[in-house]
Amino acid sequence: MQTNCILQGDSIEIMKSMPDECVDVIFADPPYFMQLGGDLLRPDATKVDAVDDSWDKFDNFEAYDCFTHNWMQEARRILKPNGTMWVIGSYHNIFRVGTQIQNLGFWILNDIVWVKTNPMPNFHGTRFTNAHETLIWCAKSDKSKYTFNYESMKRFNDDLQMRSDWHLPICLGAERLKTPDGKKVHTTQKPESLLYRVILASTNPNDVILDPFFGTGTTGAVAKKLGRKYIGIERDATYISYAQKRLDAITEITDDTIFEPANSKKTEPRIPFGAVIEHGLLKPGQKVFDSKRRFCATVRADGSLQTGSQQGSIHQLGAKLQGLPSCNGWTFWHLPKDSKTGEMITLDSLRQELKDMIHLS
Repeated sequence: MQTNCILQGDSIEIMKSMPDECVDVIFADPPYFMQLGGDLLRPDATKVDAVDDSWDKFDNFEAYDCFTHNWMQEARRILKPNGTMWVIGSYHNIFRVGTQIQNLGFWILNDIVWVKTNPMPNFHGTRFTNAHETLIWCAKSDKSKYTFNYESMKRFNDDLQMRSDWHLPICLGAERLKTPDGKKVHTTQKPESLLYRVILASTNPNDVILDPFFGTGTTGAVAKKLGRKYIGIERDATYISYAQKRLDAITEITDDTIFEPANSKKTEPRIPFGAVIEHGLLKPGQKVFDSKRRFCATVRADGSLQTGSQQGSIHQLGAKLQGLPSCNGWTFWHLPKDSKTGEMITLDSLRQELKDMIHLS
């Protein structure tokens, strides 16, 4: 199957021609069916450059729901069993989209709120300013072993768990594609920062990302920059022309190592406490303490700890001594490193040392 390409034509018909289970992730920015019903004017009577394109027009909600069902049905067919789909929308359509997602058997993982830091104001003061859009992230089924690069997203967010509210500006400046006379090429061009998070979070290098409403190619541009493969479907020749120029201008990075996601703790080898002892990093009979030296325990040969008549694993004994239901013994217990200064290290540092030894070997 050809990748890193733009296919011109109707999204549903082209998806029908694609083989089953051939893409890893789908990012869809479908028509929102904005239902403006006429020009949108500012108080000074000047026209707002709003979404009044022909591709956003439908006869009624029934027609829009049918369209949504049809493209999602094909999207589900071509999505791999462990794949995920992202769909973005506004209050005009996202609730109808969500209904179709669940009716077709997708399993919703998150709804992400894109909080626009520079939204268009409500010119007439008749409603709240529409300052956000919603992304629904869903797996193909509740059994899918989907990709979520948790550690990478945490690093991306200064070592804090990334939340579901993303504060990002709308597409502006040099990133916004314009015609020679200064008009927007596409009325709803999404910012690359939004797609960067989507792709970084839910794909791996060389994964195939399908965008069935490609527009001016933001998904493809970010995919190329992050070492992923893309397939774009778009019927408008003008959009395709601008998208292709945009993609051709991006220099592909050949060093795949910079795109590898950070290792998840779930994928790291499990190191039992006994392994630290059998590899000689800790010896039976040594004393370990909590950080404030309130508790002291002796390391036993079988990998348990003992305090007086009480015995247990590093976790069980730590919890019992504190009167707590649970305890992370790796970080609770410490080993004196320097008898003169009183400096101590956690047992977790010994575990990491052993992981490094295993990795090097």
